[in-house]
Amino acid sequence: MGSVLLVIHLMTAIFLVALILMQRSSGGALNGLGGGSGANSFLTARGTGNLLTRATAILATIFFMTSIALCLYYKGAARPSASLLTETTEQSGSSVPDVPVVPLAE
Repeated sequence: MGSVLLVIHLMTAIFLVALILMQRSSGGALNGLGGGSGANSFLTARGTGNLLTRATAILATIFFMTSIALCLYYKGAARPSASLLTETTEQSGSSVPDVPVVPLAE
């Protein structure tokens, strides 16, 4: 389950970055990526903006949902088990060497 969520999360992040780069900015961004006039060849400028904005909002929502799902899924995975905890306390108590008693010269 965790692997599937992680793959969906990574794919969503990659597509989200690509959509953000395709949006029109003052420099043109990746608008001409499709060749010719890019996405403007089959949609109007307003339609392209609306499509990219909606797709970005949908992918952002999926990204946040998968982030929360991964957080909840892996919430208990980092806790050590009780057997590991008792072994480390036993070892730490015996790892300190005894200090030899040196007799004082009178």
